[in-house]
Amino acid sequence: METVPADGLIAASWLLIALPLAGAAVLLLGGRRTDRWGHLLGTGTVVTAFVLGLLCTLQLGGRRVDVELFTFVATGSLDVQAGLLFDPLSALFVLLITGVGALIHVYSIGYMAHDPRRRRFFAYLNLFVAAMLLLVLGDNFVALYVGWEGVGLASYLLIAFWHERPSAATAAKKAFIMNRVGDVGLALAIFLMFAQLGTVSYEGVFGSVGLLAGGTVTAMGLLLLLGACGKSGQFPLQAWLPDAMEGPTPVSALIHAATMVTAGVYLIARCAPIYDATPTARAVVLAVGAITLMIGAIAGCAQDDIKKVLAYSTVSQIGYMFLAVGLGPIGYVAGLAHLLTHGFFKAGLFLGAGSVMHAMGDEVDMRRFGGLAPHMKVTFVTFGLGYLALIGFPFLSGFYTKDAIIEAAFDRGDGWGYLLGGLAILAAGLTAFYMTRLMLMTFFGRPRWEPGVHPHESPAVMTAPMVLLAVGSVLAGFLLVVAFPLEGWLAPVFGEPEAAEHVVAPIVVSVLVTVVMAVGVLTAWLFVGRREVPVTAPVRVSPVTRAARRALYADAVNESLFMRPGQWLTRALVWVDNRGVDGAVNGLAATLGGSSSRLGRTQTGFVRSYALSMLGGALVVAGALVAVTTG
Repeated sequence: METVPADGLIAASWLLIALPLAGAAVLLLGGRRTDRWGHLLGTGTVVTAFVLGLLCTLQLGGRRVDVELFTFVATGSLDVQAGLLFDPLSALFVLLITGVGALIHVYSIGYMAHDPRRRRFFAYLNLFVAAMLLLVLGDNFVALYVGWEGVGLASYLLIAFWHERPSAATAAKKAFIMNRVGDVGLALAIFLMFAQLGTVSYEGVFGSVGLLAGGTVTAMGLLLLLGACGKSGQFPLQAWLPDAMEGPTPVSALIHAATMVTAGVYLIARCAPIYDATPTARAVVLAVGAITLMIGAIAGCAQDDIKKVLAYSTVSQIGYMFLAVGLGPIGYVAGLAHLLTHGFFKAGLFLGAGSVMHAMGDEVDMRRFGGLAPHMKVTFVTFGLGYLALIGFPFLSGFYTKDAIIEAAFDRGDGWGYLLGGLAILAAGLTAFYMTRLMLMTFFGRPRWEPGVHPHESPAVMTAPMVLLAVGSVLAGFLLVVAFPLEGWLAPVFGEPEAAEHVVAPIVVSVLVTVVMAVGVLTAWLFVGRREVPVTAPVRVSPVTRAARRALYADAVNESLFMRPGQWLTRALVWVDNRGVDGAVNGLAATLGGSSSRLGRTQTGFVRSYALSMLGGALVVAGALVAVTTG
């Protein structure tokens, strides 16, 4: 697709980044003087960015527009221009980030109303949105990397917002460190691009992939995948994502629905020319997606923290998206469609969970909920619609997009395709189980509240965004797959879609997935709905349940393979430094000091001692001369 210069409103698309960035700067530098209206400014910048993004998208018309700004780096052979790329792919992400982000900002006005640091919270939210917009709008890998690191910084600040809680501080450090592991992969991939191709622009890299050796392209793809796994919480770097729930609930919605976790999917989709040239790297993307969607689905079945259930659901759903983009041209659009619908229903679910917590005194243990439906009717209905969309209930958003991914897996037409499709269907059944379990434990059954708790509906400033997201949970899938197929919009990026030759008829896939989903719902009702839910989690459980509660021992594996060996290596290096390097230096200093002290003792101040020393020296010299002359 030909790139054209920016014109009209698109020429001002840099304001998409500048508006929230300026909001963050004003709120952070303005100090307490901005406390009274800071939340309004923070919300207004993102709402304005959404309106501008929508107008730019309407003006785009399927083009690829390059917005030149200034020279970022010009040294030696490295020339990096600061520019933006506004094309159909980046436009989708701009609308998702600013649209859902704006609703989360509005919700936060009510949720954080009594927090004394609300102004700072909105500053961090603005910074997060600005960094994410730079990530998806940059026209080269350096701009993407700057946005990538900005998202990592903002996520650290938001997860640790209540840093006085040790658990929040620990979770933020864990997220920061695990993301840095992935960031090393992305940085090395960018270094490799420049070393091999002399450029880091998308156009230059993607246009020259065919000139590289197969091993180089594979290495590039695997390094990019490492970066994507870190940011999107995919295996083996998924352990930080559930712990990120320690931040305020709007942060969970922002990270898990519309922004941070989608960055890895965006990276893989944007780098489609690289992965199309390396079947090996694409196969690894497939494997990562399949493993992660099963890990998230299994772990979600045994959690009692309402936000952690949704967190593991996010891990699993992002696994679906990785599976889709790993399928190549037959899966790119399906994965991105699921990403968009997921942004609606998962944001709605997290905001609904925040509404429940708001009503229950910040309680997160579902075993202490129960019977909330009559007391929180708006939250119940909106949360219920998000739940139905997530489990793939017929004709809601998840039904269209999740089925499309499973169809694409079967369309591979080989044994691996059947295996991937089968795992995706199994995960759909597990999703129906753990989400139905969540619904039953939270909104139905006997109330299990603590004394003094009086559940109540959240204020309109919180419920209004939930209602809008619920509408998206119902309609987004139909609009993106049936009414206005996403394939046509993304054709300038991924090429015109080819007529699909379905190995398994779509109606068969839909019926099969629906039946498995129904089995998951029924199983949850039999195990939870028909039984009394104990307030305390049972201790005597099966090994499978114990493993699921501990997320299949992901933390234990990371500690055993990486953390403890790292600690041992650090201790060994400290010992070598103390006893070896410092020991040698200190030993040499002690030797010289001791020698000088001993030599100093010979300076007695008596003339006869000095005369005897001179005589002894003369005798030694004379003896040496005699030995030399006679030898």
